[in-house]
This record gives sequence, structure tokens and C-alpha cells, in this order.
Amino acid sequence: MGESRSIGIGEIARQAGVSPDTIRHYERVGVLPHAPRTMAGYRRFSGHTIERVRLIRRALAIGFSLAELARILRVKDAGGIPCESVRTLARKKLQSLKEQIADLIRLRRQMQGVLRSWDRKLARAPQGKRAGLLESLKGSPSKPAFGRKQK
Repeated sequence: MGESRSIGIGEIARQAGVSPDTIRHYERVGVLPHAPRTMAGYRRFSGHTIERVRLIRRALAIGFSLAELARILRVKDAGGIPCESVRTLARKKLQSLKEQIADLIRLRRQMQGVLRSWDRKLARAPQGKRAGLLESLKGSPSKPAFGRKQK
């Protein structure tokens, strides 16, 4: 689509596969430039906005945050070349994913061990009596799995 074509928020949202609220949010956080408004106050976007929203969605899907994208796109929009910083950021995200996967593998092993132990406890527990499964968890309390906060 050409730059000269002016498109309303509903059409942008429909073609990009998002809601109009998403478009407004993207504009607020700075990943989309502020759209000029009509006399009635309606946003009018350039035809390039659809591809920009699709780019944002693809970047979000691989782990970039809106704040990171806002910084990157500001550099790009100002004529800069953010490629090296984008690559560095993606490398850090990959390292973080590797660490999360290792944590998940450890958690899976731990859960498998806990379930084996609980199966033995359940098999030994008298019918109709508590087996004390949660109480049987041993060791010092560790951090919650993946961002869940303890209260």
C-alpha cells in the first residue's frame, strides 16, 4: 500500500489482524507514530502502518517487548541503523530461553521424583486416610517456578 493513502483505525486493525485498541495502545507506547487526526478527531494512518503492525506482531512473537521495539523503531524512524543492537538483544533473549528451558527440565525431573514418591505414599496410605502429600515435600523452600510470587 502506498504512503499517500490514508486509512482509518478499523481498517488498519482488520488488515493487520488486531483490535483497534491494540492500534491505540501501540501508538501510546511509541511503536507506531502518532497518527494525524481528522477535524472530527479520527486517526488517519498511512498505508505503511499495516506492515508496521505486522512487524511489531512478529517481533513480539519471538520475545521482543513493546518497550524494546519502541527504542529500536525510534532509531530506525530517525534514519539510524539499529541492526547490531537488535542482534545483540535477540542473542540475550536466546540465552534467556536456554536458561528457562534448563530450569524447566530440572523442574520436570523434580516433579517426576515427587510423583513417584507420592505414588508410593498413596499405595501405603490406609483407605480413607490422608497421605500427607504436600507435607512430605522435603528440602528448603526454593523459588517458585517461573515468575510466580510467593505470598
